[in-house]
Amino acid sequence: MYSAFIEGLTNVAFNPFILLLIFSGVGVGIVFGSVPGLTATMSIVMFLPMTYTMTPIQGISTLVALYIGGISGGLISAILLNIPGTPSSVATCFDGAPMAKNGMAGKALGTGIVFSFFGTLIGIGILVFMAPKVASFALKFGAYEYCALAIFSLSLVIALTGDDIVKGLISAILGCMFATIGLSPIDSRARFTFGSVNLTAGFKLLVFLIGLFAITEVVKYAEQVRNNNEAEVNEDFKIRGFGFSLKEFFSQWFNTIRSALIGVGIGILPGIGGGPACMISYTVAKNSSKHSDKFGTGIMDGVVASESANNASIGGAMIPLLSLGIPGDAVTAMLLGGLMVHDIAPGPLIFDRNGPVVYGIFVAMVIAAVAMLILEFGGMRVFIRILKIPKQYLFPLIVILCCVGAIGDSNSIFDVWGVLLFGLVGYGLIKAGVPLTPMILGFILGPMFEMNLRKSSQLFAMDAFSLFSRPIALVFLAITAVTVTLNIRATLKREIAVLPE
Repeated sequence: MYSAFIEGLTNVAFNPFILLLIFSGVGVGIVFGSVPGLTATMSIVMFLPMTYTMTPIQGISTLVALYIGGISGGLISAILLNIPGTPSSVATCFDGAPMAKNGMAGKALGTGIVFSFFGTLIGIGILVFMAPKVASFALKFGAYEYCALAIFSLSLVIALTGDDIVKGLISAILGCMFATIGLSPIDSRARFTFGSVNLTAGFKLLVFLIGLFAITEVVKYAEQVRNNNEAEVNEDFKIRGFGFSLKEFFSQWFNTIRSALIGVGIGILPGIGGGPACMISYTVAKNSSKHSDKFGTGIMDGVVASESANNASIGGAMIPLLSLGIPGDAVTAMLLGGLMVHDIAPGPLIFDRNGPVVYGIFVAMVIAAVAMLILEFGGMRVFIRILKIPKQYLFPLIVILCCVGAIGDSNSIFDVWGVLLFGLVGYGLIKAGVPLTPMILGFILGPMFEMNLRKSSQLFAMDAFSLFSRPIALVFLAITAVTVTLNIRATLKREIAVLPE
């Protein structure tokens, strides 16, 4: 193992060409991640054929650099434009964008960059030292466990609803309903397709998020201009260092570690990805904070929770990929293809058969994290100048890029209509005072909950006591019951406090 590590380190860290590939890959990934509609998955899809003629360590190093750069790059548009560049950056909008509007764009970007870096390192550290054990734990997740996890995650909607639980639940249910459009996951029955072939595949998450954030933001701005009520943005962009003090940095250590562990835990579960990781981490941070009422108004804690989690999920997603050959999300599925192209078979024997390459990948991921920190910090003062571009010139370009990204995701012009649909839906909900955050959580977790609920119900029908032999599921259900009880209790206390004497 030691000799394999030394060989892998030498092959990567002391090879100028591979270092150039890593820095280039991170730079390209940041661009893809920061442009709404383009994602880390799309960057790997486009550049995967270019790695065919490379050596295994060169090709895989390039792909993981694109991965890390793409996930982190999403914070740029999330903070500056209130539009998540990738699904993993959704929760970054909640506090990052308000910070930018309040004249703290530099602080928000610096916070996101630094804690993206530390989240990535924590994820890589767990990947290096605990991959086999964590992967074996992930194998214990079956229908009951996924269903219980989805129930727990959906129960967090109560914490995201604000003061009006009813409107929050309506938003979450709408998200779940939109997620059911298309063919059902078990018996492939068409639902809400209205005879349209284009709807049989349902709506993609990227289409949903682009419409809900980008188009809604454009329509809101158009309304402000029409009513001569354009919101002023504080453009005082003086930055020292990363924009925050050492005291603020050290005050976030627990939030960072907790969020990173959540990100790794969610990342190792196949089929979930960084989107739920950042949402769950953000909600946990809000619930456990002494100043939870400040979340959503522009607080550093929210950006830290989101960016630590979504970047840590990179290391988590790589654990089942390398140890078991099971991709955790769409990006790692493409990485699996890259490994297979270079005749590297992921699985329990990968450390014995391809030890130097595997440790070379670990080293490449660490270097890519450092490259991400350097490139994003170096460009931070350029990024915030985006806020000085007149919106009437910036937003049309954003809409065009969003439509291009929607088409490129599945090569279907119909997705552009989906983007417009969700933009109008999001605008209508905002005018009705309905929060959008629960809707996002419902759309992301709805399919996982439905599929595993149906599987669990079949298992329960065959053996009513089978649930009690699944301790992980029981723990999640118990935590859910406690979480719901505490949130309802806190809500009732707030309502009683505002009642007239």
